[in-house]
Amino acid sequence: MRGRLRVHLGAAPGVGKTYAMLGEGRRALERDRDVVVGLVETHGRRRTAALLDGMEIVPRQTIVYRGATFTELDVEAVIERAPKVALIDELAHTNVPGSRNAKRWQDIEEILDAGIDVVSTVNIQHLESVNDVVQEITGVPQRETVPDEVVRRADQVELVDMSPEALRRRMAHGNVYAAEKVDAALSNYFRVGNLTALRELALLWVAGKVDDQLDRYRAEHSIAGTWETRERVVVALTGGPEGETLVRRAARIAARTKGADLLAVHVTSVDGPAGADPASLVRQRSLVESMGGTYHQVVGDDIPQALLDFARGVNATQLVLGASRRGRFAQILSRGVGVETTARAGPIDVHLVTHEGAELGRERSERSRAALTRKRRLAGWVAAVAGLPLLTAVLVPFQDATSLPSEILLFLCLVLGVAVIGGTWPAITAAVGSSVLLNWFFTSPVHTWDIADPENLLSLVVFVLVATVVSTIVDLAARRAREAARARADAEVLSTLAGHVLRGEAALPSLLGRLRETFALDAVTLLERLGEPTPDDTSDPAAWRVIATSGAAPCTSPAVADTDVAIDDRLVLAARGRLLDASDRQVLEAFAAEAAVALRQKRLQREAERAKPLAEADRMRTALLAAVSHDLRTPLSAAKASVESLRSHDVTWTAEDREELLATADESLDRLDRLVENLLDMSRLQAGVLGLALQPVALEEVLPRVIDDLGPQRDRVHGDISFDLPEIVADPALLERVLVNLTANAVRYSPPDRKVLITASRHDDVVEIRVIDRGPGIPPEAHDRVFQPFQRLGDRDNHTGVGLGLALSRGLTEAMGGALVPEETPGGGLTMIIRLATSPRR
Repeated sequence: MRGRLRVHLGAAPGVGKTYAMLGEGRRALERDRDVVVGLVETHGRRRTAALLDGMEIVPRQTIVYRGATFTELDVEAVIERAPKVALIDELAHTNVPGSRNAKRWQDIEEILDAGIDVVSTVNIQHLESVNDVVQEITGVPQRETVPDEVVRRADQVELVDMSPEALRRRMAHGNVYAAEKVDAALSNYFRVGNLTALRELALLWVAGKVDDQLDRYRAEHSIAGTWETRERVVVALTGGPEGETLVRRAARIAARTKGADLLAVHVTSVDGPAGADPASLVRQRSLVESMGGTYHQVVGDDIPQALLDFARGVNATQLVLGASRRGRFAQILSRGVGVETTARAGPIDVHLVTHEGAELGRERSERSRAALTRKRRLAGWVAAVAGLPLLTAVLVPFQDATSLPSEILLFLCLVLGVAVIGGTWPAITAAVGSSVLLNWFFTSPVHTWDIADPENLLSLVVFVLVATVVSTIVDLAARRAREAARARADAEVLSTLAGHVLRGEAALPSLLGRLRETFALDAVTLLERLGEPTPDDTSDPAAWRVIATSGAAPCTSPAVADTDVAIDDRLVLAARGRLLDASDRQVLEAFAAEAAVALRQKRLQREAERAKPLAEADRMRTALLAAVSHDLRTPLSAAKASVESLRSHDVTWTAEDREELLATADESLDRLDRLVENLLDMSRLQAGVLGLALQPVALEEVLPRVIDDLGPQRDRVHGDISFDLPEIVADPALLERVLVNLTANAVRYSPPDRKVLITASRHDDVVEIRVIDRGPGIPPEAHDRVFQPFQRLGDRDNHTGVGLGLALSRGLTEAMGGALVPEETPGGGLTMIIRLATSPRR
């Protein structure tokens, strides 16, 4: 039987996840449950460590990697111990290479499979789905992530919550980080805004988890009714002009309740979106999403039932519909979607919103008028008026040889032909005219209106009814065929548009070019109004600006276009070449809406590009202030304390004490001097005003000075440079600074028992200087990022410098005409390679 997983989720480090996990473990021990500590990281927090007293701790596994020793969770030991509950901290932790699994959550999966319950912890920033959002908020990338599904599968997720102000107070009191790290943390990652945003992410994620649990419970217990745990407002869209009114009304309803959801739904018939305006739906979808809602599309013939099925499926509490646009007679025959939906809604509140198009009944009549062209209807009337006399003239000479049923069938064929050509009304007229002619010319007694045989009267009446019904059916079938052809053509065009967008071809000229080709137009132009709208500015070219165009001569104003579509108050799509009918205009509006979206995306991208340097400068400024706040304070504090001690008259210092205090002050001021010098050199590099004195330099003369500059660390460096190497072109002082920075960095991360090696070799006209260490190294994908200023790429010691060393070293090397590149050291570690040109022989 698989064990149960319980996760304590927090918004940020320090909210008390580990403390809550250990507290739960101690309560389980008090209930005589078998509990062990698999792995807990106390991070030096005394109150957290105190909870471990008296608890059984499974020894960790020791792993040696690249000369360094690490400890990780011992999965086999926990499984062999087989407790009821195991406490394992930091679910998203990445294990050291050589461990049983790459991630700790994979270790926990094995322990759960062994039937052991696990209690673990994780921060919201480590969840994969919000990792990029957290980086945008805090500016700090999180490289350790856990798939959301792992946490969602947990049997219980408990939020460990704390207000940002309370967390900052904990940090200020030293309950989270060591005192020397507090200032930098409070001014960088742990700002109130960052913590508030992270807290909201955590609350929303847990709310989503609760929603999933509720939906699963309702499904398992076959609960179809609505539970009003959260307001969810669904607005039904038809693609009609009232859609924007409905969306705004639904958004206002949702805004009255904090945290309410807004959902828009469009019901499509199983045989296609007949009657819906694609352009209107595109605009309405954009409006819904701009208001924080979501857009959905469902298929169903029974529109009220489809709407209610969707609303119940999302646990909606309110449904917003538009008032009927049908006439009163049509409403007598059928209750309509709004009334029918209200009758079936049950506990869901239904809002019927009036609008300008209500009760006008225009949609059906417009489709009816547009189903056949005027030329077709005229041809039908001509066929009826001319065909009846002509057929009568043909049949009269043969009336003795033909019977009345045959003559009725021939007139019925004529009526059907008229129906196919001209529609229902010419066909009904032809049916009535046929009955009159049949009675006068072919029914006994002929040439009178009397009908002697009652069967003949019945035949004529049945003929009129059959002709009317058949002509109506034929006309309806012809209309549906034409509508289907039109819908297929529109679908192909919209499919082309959708494919155009999905392939990333959203550039305006490309989009307008597709539109011009689709409708065989001469030119298509997107115009933008320059000033405020005026009554006569549609014909003034000076009032408009051409944003993008495709074709020969662009339209300079809407008035010169054959067809124009107003996208909003400022944008107009103008087409020249031919007039477009109403159905084509609908597709044109869809293109226009997409063109507006493409324009907005283009402008947003341009603004993002302009903002990127500002954001980078702000990031560097923030990082600089956060780092310098510590690195300036530390040497200043040390120097000030030494000087104040020497000036104090309360204590009599010995000569050794005075010498030590003076040495401390001198060392602190030297460190401060180096920091300021680095900052000034970096600013000069970025401004391009760094002074250079390039000259031939012998490496064997520079290396001893580099080693001497390292001070007490000089014994950890070994130089191996041949005296046969040619001189290189460099600035001696800058080259020395580069080598000192690289060597000091290598010494910092090398194991104490391994020396840093400096070698050099010649390759054609280039000399390569290598600084080789045996430290943990840097992942290949981070080789470029390590040279960015004011960051340390997750170094173990995050407060020994402002992160300028490598950035300054590369800048100085490139200023001397060389290059600085990192490379993995065979066997583990990092090698920094300086490439400089050799000096030409004199």
